[in-house]
Parts: sequence; C-alpha cells; structure tokens
Amino acid sequence: MRRVVTTQQMKEADEYTIRKMGIPSLVLMERAALACVDVLKREFPLERVLVLCGTGNNGGDGIAIGRILHLAGYDVTICLTGNDAHRSEENKTQKEIAENYGTTFVNNPDPAEYTTIVDSVFGIGLSRELSSQYCELFQKVNSSRAKVLAVDIPSGIHGNTAEILGEAVRADVTVTFAFAKPGLLMYPGADFIGRLEVCDIGIYEADNVVCQPDIRQLDERERAWIKRRNPGGNKGTFGKILLIAGSVNMCGASYLSGMAGFLTGAGMVKIHTVRENRVILQQQFPEAMLSVYDDTDPNLSGLEEAIGWADVIGIGPGLGTSRTAEELLDRVLAVCQVPLVIDADGLNLLSRDTDRLRELKCPCIVTPHLGEMGRLTGMDVSSIQKDRLKTAAEFAGNYHVVCVQKDARTVIADPEGMIFINTTGNSGMATAGSGDVLTGVILGLLGTGMPAREAAALGVWLHGCAGDAAARKVGEASVMAGKLLEEIPGCIRNDSNDTEEGKV
Repeated sequence: MRRVVTTQQMKEADEYTIRKMGIPSLVLMERAALACVDVLKREFPLERVLVLCGTGNNGGDGIAIGRILHLAGYDVTICLTGNDAHRSEENKTQKEIAENYGTTFVNNPDPAEYTTIVDSVFGIGLSRELSSQYCELFQKVNSSRAKVLAVDIPSGIHGNTAEILGEAVRADVTVTFAFAKPGLLMYPGADFIGRLEVCDIGIYEADNVVCQPDIRQLDERERAWIKRRNPGGNKGTFGKILLIAGSVNMCGASYLSGMAGFLTGAGMVKIHTVRENRVILQQQFPEAMLSVYDDTDPNLSGLEEAIGWADVIGIGPGLGTSRTAEELLDRVLAVCQVPLVIDADGLNLLSRDTDRLRELKCPCIVTPHLGEMGRLTGMDVSSIQKDRLKTAAEFAGNYHVVCVQKDARTVIADPEGMIFINTTGNSGMATAGSGDVLTGVILGLLGTGMPAREAAALGVWLHGCAGDAAARKVGEASVMAGKLLEEIPGCIRNDSNDTEEGKV
C-alpha cells in the first residue's frame, strides 16, 4: 500500500518538517524544483519553456524551476499570474533570486509558442471555482501542442475530491511531493494528470501518529495477504460459499459470482436460486451445488440449512426485488453469523430499510455502485461524486460495515477510518456481470479466512488486475465479464501480469 494524504494532512506534514525537524521551507522548495527539473530534462522537449506561476508556494516552486533551467542554459520564460499583493514570502524570495540570476519574466505569453509548459499556478489547496481569466488561460494551455508538466497537481483540480473547478490544466506528467493526494487518484481529476510521479523531497509525517482518515492506494504488495494453501487440506478446508442469487431469466449473475469464487480459491459453492435455474446451472456449472426455491416460496428451511453449512455468504446478484427476495434477505440478516457480502439487488432491497444493518451479528461487506449508494443513503449521485471518500467512510462508520463503493476508481472504507483507493481496472469493466465477478472474488478471499477489510480491498484490486489483463488481450471495448474470469488465476498467481497499477 502507498500512503495517500488529504490536503490538510499534507499541510500538517509540511509544517511538521519545517517547524519540528528544522528544514527551512525554501530548502523544501528547492528540492521540489530539482525533482521537477529532473523529470523535465529526462522526458520533455526543452527548446522553449514557459513556466506559469501562481502567488503561493506552488508558484514559488515554479519560479525555482524556471531559474534552474535558465542557469542550465535552456530558453525559459516565467509568467507570474495573480495579484502581486497576495504572494507568499517564499514566492517573493524565489522571484528575487530568479531576477538576480537574469531569468526572463513576461506578461501575457502565448502558450502556442512553447514546446514545454510548466504548470505551477495553483497547488493542492485550491477549493474555489476559478475565474474566467484562469479558465481561458488553461484552455489555451490545453489547446497548445506543448508538453505539460504539472507541479504537485494540475491547476484547477480539487486536491481532496478530484472535482474540476471550472477548468483544469491537462498534464502529460504530474510530479507530486511526498505522498499522492486523493484528487490525483480519483476521477475526474485523474483524467488530467497524465503519468503520476511521487517524489521524496524530505517531507514526512510525525512518527507514531495515526492520521484520520487513513487513506491508502492499493498495489501489488497486497497479494501478500493471500495465505499459503494447506497442502493437506480438502474441499471443506478452503471455504464453503453460499450464494443467494439469480431469478427467472437472470441466471448468469449466479454463475459469474460462483465461478469467480471457485477461481479465487473456494473449495465449495452452493447456489440458492429459483427452481427455473436448476437445469441451466447443472449444465453450465456442474461444480456448484444447488438449493432451489419457487418464486412464491423462498424455501426458508432449505435456506437455513445452507446458511448453517456455509463459511461465507453472498446475496444479491440477479436476485430481483420481489417479496420472496425480500424474505430471503430478511432471513439472512436475522441469522447470519459468518462473513456476509451484500451486492446488487440485495442492496436495492436493503435500501428500503438500511437500519437492518445495525442488527447484524456478522462481518458485512456492501458493494454499491453510485446509483445503489444513492438509494442506500438517500443522496443524489452528483452529491456523492463530490466527495466519494467521505460518503463511503460515513456509511461504513454509521452501519459498521466495509463499504466497497464501486466506480472507475473504487473506494473501500472500513468502520475504523481506513480508506483504500484502487487504481487498477479500465473502462472495459463497465460491462454487464462485472460486479457479479467482483462479489465472487471477495467471497473466495473471505472463504480462505481473510478478514473482511482485506478481502474487500484485495478483491477489488484483483478484479481490476483481471480487467487490465483482459483489456490487453482484446481491447477495452471488447472486455466481457467472462473474460475477467479467465484472467483471475493469473492475477492471483502473479504470472508477470503487468497491471496498469500506477498509470493513474
């Protein structure tokens, strides 16, 4: 995992380094500038360089970058934006130093005349809508042919929520310092940052201090959570999954979830589904056991027998929202004492009375996409999107569940304040059945005895890894849920499956 900090946590870490550790702010600024210059020299066409600098310390970084490039013999022009009266002390000092070295400053440059543009107008502290003046400037930068490096974060992106505050610079590379920030990893902000490079410039958090929220970016190291399989085990050793899924004309979801559970390591899968699905599943999925019910009779005695058998339970994929489906959910919520995953129609049923979660006697993972999250919380999707980390964390805390809030960048939150951001996956996974596969992967990990938080987080990462592997083979437009199933074994096994991790 990689630490991710909010803008406030980054400010606190910065102040801790300066005030407690004694490293002057200008030293940190110089190190930030040198980190950016290193990337510029390595990757950018530096025939003509424009550095756009704001009034704060982010702008001070930019002035230092311009001065260092100028002294190295490059053709560099610095443009100062904003009101001079609002410049920070460090910004003023950097301007004076750059002037002493004869660095060129201009007003109203034409971005189209440059081969490289450095964006250091606004840093991670921006939280207000931009004026039309800045929107027009950023539009000119984006329409130019110049290659763009953003300092810390592309200007115009909210550092915590990833909102675009009117307009944002579209960078080819973003160099951020010490830690990634949520606005760099979440959409829509992530679409503007290009390649992200996190550079160590000497800013660290205080030792032995746990900051809340505790945000982490998932990466391949989480595979270490997978336990070594017991060589003397049997099919009952590796997890017995009960999957309550499928309805009339909706058989596929139960197959996709159940098969994903098997492929993730489960020893046994039993599906409790409508009688109409029996023949289809017996032909398509002979490895699974079946327990069936009629659409007007949920077969609660058969359900309770299956619950008593299971090590983990999943409910919802393709289940429908009938009265019978609600009876099934109510019984599971009432008696379940093993880890439980609620997905899809299970969440839609749950949204009729979300307080039922408070009575649970078992660990629970909920996996809503944004529409389902809206129904669970009573919020509209646009409000959820404005701060997805907050809504996921609040739901997890309020109902004491692990919340897997699915989207292009999935957020996983637990009741204790830990938040994971996943950056594997691609647009090809926005396809029917993809969420059913995720449910099965999480169930399979739970069946190995993995705790709910880790199973949810690693399940999301592996699911995205499978999507990236599938997209490399067939292209994003042609990824289907069945292709995800094919790639799960390689992602667990780590057969040199180079994921898109880090390409945010």
